[in-house]
Amino acid sequence: AGVHRQILFATVGWFVGYYLTKRAEYIHAKVDRELFEYVRQHPEDFKAAEKKRIGELLEDFHPVR
Repeated sequence: AGVHRQILFATVGWFVGYYLTKRAEYIHAKVDRELFEYVRQHPEDFKAAEKKRIGELLEDFHPVR
């Protein structure tokens, strides 16, 4: 007796989830676009870091016995 209701709720849930997912993707894309534009307009605030070798990043290994 309640199968039609389950199908209805599943369909409504799918459409609501689809809408919310699309909206979240739009908002994230908008924020990304604004941030990339800001970085492009202010390159002095975002200088590329100098590359380090892996040995400079890791601490020296001293085995404990």
